[in-house]
Amino acid sequence: MGADMYKIMLADDEGIVIDSLRFIIEKNFGQSCMVEHANTGRRVIELAEQFKPDIAVMDIHMPGINGIEAMKEIRKTNDSVIFIVLTAFDKFNYAKESINLGVLEYLTKPVNQSVIVQVMQKAMDIIDKDRKKRSNDLMIREKLEIVIPIIESDFIYAVLSKTDFERERSNFCNLLGIKDDYGMILVMEFGDSLVEGNLTNPVGISVKAQSYYPSIRDSLKEEFSCVVGSIMVNKIVAFISSHKEQLEYDDRIGIIEKARKLVRDLTSQFDMQFKIGIGSVTSISNLDDSYKEALNAIRNSKGRVAHVKDLPIGCEYEADYPIQIERSLFDKIEKGDVEGTEIEANLFFDWMVKNYPDHMMDIKLKVLEFILFAEHRAFLSGGMTYYFLYRKEYLPTIIRLENYEQLRKWFIQKVTEACLNITSKRVEQTSGMIYRAKAYIEENYKKDISLDDVSRILDISPYYFSKLFKDETGENFIEYLTKLRINKAKKLLVDSDMNIKNICLDTGYSDPNYFSRIFKKQVGVTPTEYRECNNH
Repeated sequence: MGADMYKIMLADDEGIVIDSLRFIIEKNFGQSCMVEHANTGRRVIELAEQFKPDIAVMDIHMPGINGIEAMKEIRKTNDSVIFIVLTAFDKFNYAKESINLGVLEYLTKPVNQSVIVQVMQKAMDIIDKDRKKRSNDLMIREKLEIVIPIIESDFIYAVLSKTDFERERSNFCNLLGIKDDYGMILVMEFGDSLVEGNLTNPVGISVKAQSYYPSIRDSLKEEFSCVVGSIMVNKIVAFISSHKEQLEYDDRIGIIEKARKLVRDLTSQFDMQFKIGIGSVTSISNLDDSYKEALNAIRNSKGRVAHVKDLPIGCEYEADYPIQIERSLFDKIEKGDVEGTEIEANLFFDWMVKNYPDHMMDIKLKVLEFILFAEHRAFLSGGMTYYFLYRKEYLPTIIRLENYEQLRKWFIQKVTEACLNITSKRVEQTSGMIYRAKAYIEENYKKDISLDDVSRILDISPYYFSKLFKDETGENFIEYLTKLRINKAKKLLVDSDMNIKNICLDTGYSDPNYFSRIFKKQVGVTPTEYRECNNH
């Protein structure tokens, strides 16, 4: 049956009605219709089940089950059939009862031929529209199957490189249906052979692996509910989400078992050797840590599957150590988020005092460790200048502090100072750049200068400079330059006897007509009118 065929069922107990309807349909719609008929309510229901009509023309009064009952039965198994009701009675008696059965039209017998044709055409248009929508939905689903691997690859790339990941995080999670806040990274590596725990020919194998990629990806997804990245030389990186901050022992063993099965299956299927490393659970923002652990697990394991927790590597923490707060604190410091840094530092300090109230020296050591780390980040980001004797007061100060409140105050002051240095350095660099740009424009506005010229002087790309300039000054480069030139022209028009042509040249415009047009657009009057108005 062709895509544009319509299956039509006629239900009436009068042979003459059936014949005339069939005649009208075949005459007007020819080969595009398949027509079947039934003459009792019971037969109609049976026929509808086998034939699965697109359109059903129903008489309300038939022997046995009446038309309305038959329609209710048919609707249970066929939710898209379009009903057209024929009746010798006033249709409104039935309208209320039939309304939720999706009746397209109520026709009173005897029916005019042109009305039948019109209603049939209307029903066919609805079916066409519905079929088109359905085929579009299928196409969208097919396209999604092509697009999802690309989004998954981008997710893995963003997570590992941390580029703009926080900004796009909710977008990624929505698109990929990630509902958990935590997860771990699994790294799969492949090579020609396994020699003393190491895979050989990583670069050569990558060409071969590309053709196997769809199968490997499918196998990964069969074992784990995961997001799979593309091939990076001889590695595939996958993300497995977790609703818990840490894996229970049994969960960990379960994941290792699945990974072992995966390696066995893939090794027997392809002419390659595989190894898998699994990192520990981290927050989604810190998955790069889990990735490093997974790589470490592969490097330090002689076996084919290794979890970082099973190897004497990585950092183990005591059970209730607030690793999330520590990570979040370092994260906030690096981002230059002063308020966030203060909140996390306070939380960490609370934990230390609550859990180790009698160990002041250990708490002081931890405070010092965190301050040195924060400053290290600030030095690296160019936020501070490093002097060897910069910290000579730290040990005497920390020994002198007598209680936790003084220690907390010093701790918060130092980590937020480091964080502020990171932030203010960024702001200061930007402001300094814009100051230099404005100074250059002020000196050279009489010449034909462009955005590219200023960018070259500042040694940054025109695109980046244009954005910085707009963010800092609230207007784009051309608007700023035009305003400056017109203000200089206004001053010359009032304070000097220079003719307009020379004023035009003196403010960086070579064409007097263009100058007049720009002037009028900015000021509302022409240069001549402006001079006349302001010289009285």
